[in-house]
Amino acid sequence: MSALVLIIGSSLFAPAASAQPVCGTHSAVSDNLKKSYAEVPVSMGVTIGGGVIEVYASPKVTWTLVISQPNGVSCLIAAGQDWEELPKPEMISGAQT
Repeated sequence: MSALVLIIGSSLFAPAASAQPVCGTHSAVSDNLKKSYAEVPVSMGVTIGGGVIEVYASPKVTWTLVISQPNGVSCLIAAGQDWEELPKPEMISGAQT
């Protein structure tokens, strides 16, 4: 999990050539991902700051990572191909899930 946070965190601060975040209301972002890519939410988590991270994925194995801030704005963070579901572990670092 901490490796994922580091990867996501480093990609948020990586310079991009005039890349602007794609943001909107949660319903608009969610509807667009479903209509355009057949992606639906497959996992989620809450950030320390109260935001919600969601992974959307499609049967065609495309995926999109979305963050929704407490102020209601949702932004696309990353997208790609070859999404694969992993089995949920029974125990993570001694804590039950």
